[in-house]
Amino acid sequence: MRALIFDTETTGRVEPDLIEAAWLAMTDLRTLEVEEQFVQRYRPAKPIEMGAMAVHHILEEDLLESPPSSSFRLPDDTGYLVGHSIDYDWGVIGKPDVKRICTYAMARKLWPEVDSHSQSALMYHFSKNRHKTRENLKNAHSALADVKFCRIILNKVILAVRPGSWDDLWAFSERARIPETMPFGKHKGVKIADLPDDYRRWALNNLNDMDVYLRKALEA
Repeated sequence: MRALIFDTETTGRVEPDLIEAAWLAMTDLRTLEVEEQFVQRYRPAKPIEMGAMAVHHILEEDLLESPPSSSFRLPDDTGYLVGHSIDYDWGVIGKPDVKRICTYAMARKLWPEVDSHSQSALMYHFSKNRHKTRENLKNAHSALADVKFCRIILNKVILAVRPGSWDDLWAFSERARIPETMPFGKHKGVKIADLPDDYRRWALNNLNDMDVYLRKALEA
């Protein structure tokens, strides 16, 4: 099974629809050699929000001859989707049955001293030539550019973690997603291990739309 470093551009945050998808396909975890590169624009079934347009600069008239967003499919041999906050892109394409590896969560776990873990901020953090990095980042927020940036970050993660397989890397990503402090409410910022037992029970019983990784932390 191959891993795809994957990214999308969409109509916006409200029920997003796909307008661009890109991936780099690879099998070898050690070299991250790219076996296949893909990028395609799609015609959405709804208008593009102005906020999204201001980020990716894709106009609705650019997509008139593109295939419909509903036609998008991952390759059949996809085993893992890798991306920065990959759950968003996974959700946009219908939440297919693949394992997700989140470079954002892993970067936060590995480099907590960095003040921002956005993809662009991490590119500057790892850069040996920030002037060149600045030029490269002018293409940020195109899906193909973003997967190439993500591959650089993924390589830094692999050098730090030394996983033996894609499944090992996925397992580390899953652990990295589990929060150590309460992200909201009257106990925001408190270590989850230090939460009062009655509050923890209340949260588990009453917050039905709770993030699955926060639930794992509270249950643990």
